[in-house]
Amino acid sequence: MIRDEMEAIYRNTPAGDIPWNLPSPPEALVALVESGQVQPCKTIDLGCGAGNYAIYLASVGFDVTGADISPSAIALAEAKAKKNGVTCRFVAADTLGGLPEITESFAFAYDWSLLHHVFPEDRKRYVETVHRLLTPGGKYLSVCFSEKDAGFGGTGQFRTTSISTMLYFSSEDELRDLFNPYFEVTTLKTIQVEGKREPCLMNFAFMEKRPI
Repeated sequence: MIRDEMEAIYRNTPAGDIPWNLPSPPEALVALVESGQVQPCKTIDLGCGAGNYAIYLASVGFDVTGADISPSAIALAEAKAKKNGVTCRFVAADTLGGLPEITESFAFAYDWSLLHHVFPEDRKRYVETVHRLLTPGGKYLSVCFSEKDAGFGGTGQFRTTSISTMLYFSSEDELRDLFNPYFEVTTLKTIQVEGKREPCLMNFAFMEKRPI
């Protein structure tokens, strides 16, 4: 169902009208790179969408693979990378399906605005996939909507967006419980992130792979 939903959005909605399709990389991601907390390395962008952030990272020296459930999103990403003269690998694949298409390992994995599309019953399986994809000591960044955000009605953890997608707004405590068995969480905080219409509050979780 989520594949059909995302494919319909990327196929039928102008890229500029997709709420999460922001052309510029978010300040929090840029800060991780510019501070040296994440240095150019083999990287996977989970839920890469139209590839904007993967292309940014590739432009500053990262070796990036982007994965997204929507083939139309992947087509947009490939076209944009080519237009920008940047080399990335993009794969149409379901991140909740274990990603058997991707057998290599990465030093950095991130999902920006993906986890709020993943409902609680599927999150453990998803985090296990991220853990598998990382090299020992690999780093992982996850950024998703905070339950403190007032968007889309501002009440409850399940909320429906203006384009009829259903999202899950998380608390910091539940994210810590989700990540702790698999990762050493070094930063977990609520940050303000610029959006297309207004800023929003998001959970920012930066961590390192635990051996298990």
